[in-house]
Amino acid sequence: MCPGHPGGSTTARSRGGGSPMSSVSKGIRKVEVGLKWDPSPAGTPPNDLDIIAATYASEAPYGNPVYLVHFDSRSPDGTITLNRDSRTGQGFGFDEVMVLELDRLASTYSRVVVGVAIQQQEGQKVFGDITNTVVRIREGYTDLAQSDLAAVAGSTATTIAEFTRDESGTWTFREALRGFDADPTSFAALMGSEV
Repeated sequence: MCPGHPGGSTTARSRGGGSPMSSVSKGIRKVEVGLKWDPSPAGTPPNDLDIIAATYASEAPYGNPVYLVHFDSRSPDGTITLNRDSRTGQGFGFDEVMVLELDRLASTYSRVVVGVAIQQQEGQKVFGDITNTVVRIREGYTDLAQSDLAAVAGSTATTIAEFTRDESGTWTFREALRGFDADPTSFAALMGSEV
């Protein structure tokens, strides 16, 4: 689990490929990842979803992440920031928003994977238990991808996007829905694994 949040399941297995690649875009510079969902019914534990980004070094793009960005951390250079964080899903618009300024990332990084994990409070929740979940990835006013996470409804965590930089320095976006049965800490360690 991510620091600061109690609880969490202990298993950490992938739930397959999720949905196929539905979009690939090149020349990405700055993107915004938005996440929204409905609050839990009265008297039940809150629905607490978190956006997590993992940044990988050029010499080990599928190794351990150099750093993670989530609700209580930011990138050392300020290029990846979580501008909005919710622990309940209450409010209007997107409950969590992360901005990735890929064009400002140091050349020592060549891969960033973004995912969503459910904080497990009491009992275990999967995406199918949470209503009206929407993830949107956009650059400027252009939507690169949007999902209701139905393809990973039985999972507790999922990757949603992969950004890779080629030798010319150009960033490419690939939608990457892949579900996991993992608590946030285990997921953070697994989310960058090669498919």
